[in-house]
Amino acid sequence: MCRPALVTLAALLCLSTCVNGGKVLVFPLDGSHWINMKVIIDELHARGHEVTVLRPSDSWYIKPDSPHYTAITVNSSAGFDKDNFGSFVMRMLTMRRQGSSFWTRMSLEYDLIQSFYQMNQLVLQMVEQIFENSKLMQSLRDAKYDLVLTDPATGGGVLLAHRLGLPLVFNVRWTIQGEGHQAIAPSPLSYIPIPGSELTDKMTFTQRIQNFQYYIFTCMQIWYVTEPTYKPFVHRHFGSHVHYMELFQAADIWLMRNDFTFEFPRPTMPNVVYMSGFQCKPSKPLPKKLEDFVQSSGEHGVIVMTLGTLVEKLPEDIAEDIAAAFAQLPQKVIWRHKGKRPSTLGNNTLILDWLPQNDLLGHPKTKVFVAHGGTNGMQEAIYHGVPLVGLPLMFDQHDNFFRMEARRVAKVLDIATINKDIFLGALKEVLYEPSYREKMQELSRLHRDQPMKPLDRAMFWIEFVMRHKGAAHLRTESYKMSMIQYYSIDVVAFLLAVTLTVFAVFIYAVKLLWQKVFYRNKVKKE
Repeated sequence: MCRPALVTLAALLCLSTCVNGGKVLVFPLDGSHWINMKVIIDELHARGHEVTVLRPSDSWYIKPDSPHYTAITVNSSAGFDKDNFGSFVMRMLTMRRQGSSFWTRMSLEYDLIQSFYQMNQLVLQMVEQIFENSKLMQSLRDAKYDLVLTDPATGGGVLLAHRLGLPLVFNVRWTIQGEGHQAIAPSPLSYIPIPGSELTDKMTFTQRIQNFQYYIFTCMQIWYVTEPTYKPFVHRHFGSHVHYMELFQAADIWLMRNDFTFEFPRPTMPNVVYMSGFQCKPSKPLPKKLEDFVQSSGEHGVIVMTLGTLVEKLPEDIAEDIAAAFAQLPQKVIWRHKGKRPSTLGNNTLILDWLPQNDLLGHPKTKVFVAHGGTNGMQEAIYHGVPLVGLPLMFDQHDNFFRMEARRVAKVLDIATINKDIFLGALKEVLYEPSYREKMQELSRLHRDQPMKPLDRAMFWIEFVMRHKGAAHLRTESYKMSMIQYYSIDVVAFLLAVTLTVFAVFIYAVKLLWQKVFYRNKVKKE
């Protein structure tokens, strides 16, 4: 055998001994959350790991066949139904357009709470089916998985990991009790805004009152949605002494889908790993027809608009106003819209059923991104340095856009009151006021200035958990403490009792001494 061949064979043998593929069980959340989970799954597969995905039979996004993972399909309706979700979005939008009164907002909140309640109920029914299927559970145990990777916005993966006794890694922004940090890290209400409050970390006294009120409202949601759903299930399967949030707080690593270019400064924990923008990547060349359209914009550039895969169309009158506003601009527009073609559409606007969002945002001619405020889109805009015009609809989208507006990189509109003039004015402000682009490009530089890529960081910590069978040394045990212990109320009560006892003994001693001295003086006088 020739010398080069021997060298090549030796190199391959060395590489083969270095590869140590693990086995990962994934319990994902359907919908847009699956998009970012799939990025991690694809990378795990590329690194030689074996990935198994548990999916409900009615999944919208999670496909049963993939070259990157093996799917186990459970006969359950815990997935997202495309038609039902679309009608829910349109109903929410219609209610918002009916007015911005207190009762309208409460009705919207109630609808959201009901949706979350039903979603969690279906997930727990799916988990119950898995637990009761002894053959499936045995096969999961026999597979000898290294860890469970899950999105804790629902609790299915958390419960399954504890039942199987496996290390647990989160791909997380939200848990069943709200924003992820709230479940694991100290979160003083004095400077940590509650999501939805639209407050920053610099609050006046009045704003701190408002923040506290939002906290109480969040607690009420937990009492209404989470407590009656998870508490009896956990008590039935894990024992009455176990609080359901202890199972979440026992996770080894929290891969957090944000960072401090997006999040306000706040306390964190050693097992929280920030991977904001892990799904972002340099743009690829556009298809020729799309590239020709972009280049035809000349010096004016391009506006990109998409409201995400969950919102394929808008009410016709809103679409007409948006199209009319676009028609008055010299820029070319690429708009993802599946509804009726607006009659006011200008020659400068190209409507597509689907568009390569990342590649368009990374194109040098893209000037503005009109978006709904999903986390993935926000992070891609930051990564590529493209300022925003926001049309938030529901969930965390208002809060996401508030953070962008607070950093002066976005102009946010209320879709309930939008018309042609309002939309056109917002577009012109972001297009022609240089500070929007300058500040967004500064955010992009801050985000990119990291010692390693966010996806590589996520992979390191997943593989770290595989190598060490967990990461208990990074995990606080404070979740096992009662509220009285956590806030040292028992210690304060003990020290106060000791102080009062010592003080009482001192007073009693002084009183006795005084009486003794007084008695002696009285005897002498007599």
